[in-house]
Amino acid sequence: MWSRRQGRLRPVVCGVEELRRRRREREAVLRKARREQQLVSKRLLRDDAPEEAGEGCVSAILGETEFQVQQLLRQAQRGTEEKRERALVSLRRGLQHPETQQTFIQLEGSMRTLVGLLTSNQAQLQLEAARCLHELSHSEQSTVAEACLPATSYLLTYLSSHSSDFIELCLYTLGNLIVESEAVRRQLLPQGIVPALAACIQSPHVAVLEALGFALSQLLQAKEAPEKIIPSILASTLPQHMLQLLQPGPKLNPGVAVEFAWCLHYIICSQVSNSLLIVHGALSTLGLLLLDMAEAVQRTEDTGLELLACPVLRCVSNLLTEAEMETVGGQMQLRDERVVAALFILLQFFFQKQPSLLPEGLWLLNNLTANSPSFCTSLLSLDLIEPLLQLLPVSNVVSVMAVQVFLQQSGLQALEKHHEEAQLQDRVYALQQTALQG
Repeated sequence: MWSRRQGRLRPVVCGVEELRRRRREREAVLRKARREQQLVSKRLLRDDAPEEAGEGCVSAILGETEFQVQQLLRQAQRGTEEKRERALVSLRRGLQHPETQQTFIQLEGSMRTLVGLLTSNQAQLQLEAARCLHELSHSEQSTVAEACLPATSYLLTYLSSHSSDFIELCLYTLGNLIVESEAVRRQLLPQGIVPALAACIQSPHVAVLEALGFALSQLLQAKEAPEKIIPSILASTLPQHMLQLLQPGPKLNPGVAVEFAWCLHYIICSQVSNSLLIVHGALSTLGLLLLDMAEAVQRTEDTGLELLACPVLRCVSNLLTEAEMETVGGQMQLRDERVVAALFILLQFFFQKQPSLLPEGLWLLNNLTANSPSFCTSLLSLDLIEPLLQLLPVSNVVSVMAVQVFLQQSGLQALEKHHEEAQLQDRVYALQQTALQG
């Protein structure tokens, strides 16, 4: 389940699956940076490498004037389909550069021409026009995103296309524009972007689902999401389908799971209606996913699950803090001590491979044991005190969080059995002192 998937056949330099893997890794870095610096993250769905794109053409277009860009647009409107397509390909390659993007949006009628090609009855011209828009959507200039506004309604319509590749391209383009422009969101919401995404989530194509997860996560991060977006998402069929896509089993796809786990995280953080997610089985699904991930790291080191672990750990931690937990029976769904054992397996894996995730795991451990004597007892019955002590030197944050665990129930008494162990004496003493001072 966690091994790398076979890539779809496409004429690309290093394989589409490798490109997707790199995008997911870049996105993990961007998400961390975005949390710390409020950055905007975007995705670029480009299958050709620069050297494959025709070096002469690209270098030439970097110096193109407004007249030359206009010439390409004219050529894309007249002549044989092959010549028109070739002109759009040249334009798309030029639009990979900020200078040409600015020239394009400042040219009167350029977007109207591109939208006309996007809505033509020739599939290949439509695709190349959509690729041009995708290049524009990836721009770092907010003015470029605003210039794409006339095309967004058509991109939304094409989410019901019969071509999975075309749908994937439209979803990534919309995702890039949604996160950049409030005007785009304001236009797309009344036009039915939520129902359109709900329809896409039933697609059998993995690439479409991964692109959908990205677009939805971008929408969920809008500042107005808790008031204007998340309520309509919770009222749709999206949450149930998202949880289905996170169900462990042979059909679970890691890339898709990562995207929708982040979507779920953003919804939970909004606190609009977490009790509804619990009723839909969010805790039981995520608990089973934790068990599955723990099993995976015991089978192989090359799992890639660290990309999934962060949002899953956060989702469970936040759901466990819900005041309505007892009334909806959510706590009962995680009282299996296997969850604690699985969490420790993951903590040991993070200790070796991804130390930055240790605070996330310990935060969950803290929330599991808070007000739960049965889980505190599990720490003792499963003999997990020593592995927990081994984690303390990693960071001050980890040390403080593991103190919080021991301040629950009979943690201090459990320390006594390790007091004489030479390797653990200093850590045991530090914990006891912290607890006594608290």
